[in-house]
Amino acid sequence: MHATLATFLWVGLGSAIGGMGRYGVTLWMQKHLAHDFPWGTWTVNVVGSFVIGMMAALSGNEGHWMSHPVAQRFFIVGLLGGFTTFSSFSLQTLQLFQNGNQGMALLNILLSVGACLLFVWIGAGSAQRLLLR
Repeated sequence: MHATLATFLWVGLGSAIGGMGRYGVTLWMQKHLAHDFPWGTWTVNVVGSFVIGMMAALSGNEGHWMSHPVAQRFFIVGLLGGFTTFSSFSLQTLQLFQNGNQGMALLNILLSVGACLLFVWIGAGSAQRLLLR
């Protein structure tokens, strides 16, 4: 994969748009639904996973839509990556399953979810310790 400055700029633009979309969806969901569950985050993760699955299938080897690599990086890496990184994780896990790597797919699930939960806890605890100084 050859990355040019233009490709980085397209990914950055997509990321900015995706991040603003995530923020907008989260605000809307918080306004209209109960606050006891993170519906905004859940919604962007599910929608992002659905859309990245469609885009990957439509632009893959058998697909004919969005075949230009810069367009793929703008939408899949940038826009959807900015909207939700959970969509990338979900796509990569699905691809491991589809390629017959069930063990690696399950390991990816366990390591990703487990490590992220552990490190968000460690990060929060570290910040609390810094604040108490």
